[in-house]
Amino acid sequence: MPPIESSIAVLMLWTVIGYLLGSIPFGMVLAKSMNLGNLRDIGSGSIGATNVLRTGSKKAAALTLVLDALKGAVAVLLARSVAGEDAAQLAGLAAMIGHCYPVWLKFNGGKGVATFLGLALALSLPVGIGCCLAWLAGAALFRISSMASLISAAASTFLVVLLDTGPFFALFAVLTLLIFWRHRSNISRLKAGTEPKIGQKT
Repeated sequence: MPPIESSIAVLMLWTVIGYLLGSIPFGMVLAKSMNLGNLRDIGSGSIGATNVLRTGSKKAAALTLVLDALKGAVAVLLARSVAGEDAAQLAGLAAMIGHCYPVWLKFNGGKGVATFLGLALALSLPVGIGCCLAWLAGAALFRISSMASLISAAASTFLVVLLDTGPFFALFAVLTLLIFWRHRSNISRLKAGTEPKIGQKT
């Protein structure tokens, strides 16, 4: 069935759906269900996979990474299949905002990197793969998750232009700015040389 025309009401609906999907705090749910403690009292207090890893459970961290990525991808793919590309982009952005600012957690969520990678893969597979490779390269080189995340986000807009994959430049520019904003405390620690390595408990 072809996508229905994206009216303002339809776009608003998929924005809400995207936000609700993105706001599911998988990290906190998994940490609680696996008796790993309260993520707010661990490491940075974030709900993402990097902080879940600081509990010592690689399984929980991996599950958090996959599920946080999936919620971004699902938001994009569902909206695209039903309402078209404009709805897909709005749903993806809303999912990212939902992860970073979930209403259930008083708008204090994660840094958004896994969700960003998931929706990037769904929006444009070549760009998404490029972002994942950029993250892996940054992680291998610096062994610091936040540095890898910033590199991956910064690479996304260049990849959109380089690969000419579609009208995604503005969206990825906004997503990149959001990731940098959510990592502002990490950036301060990077400048001070106090940012922890991957897997290091803080």
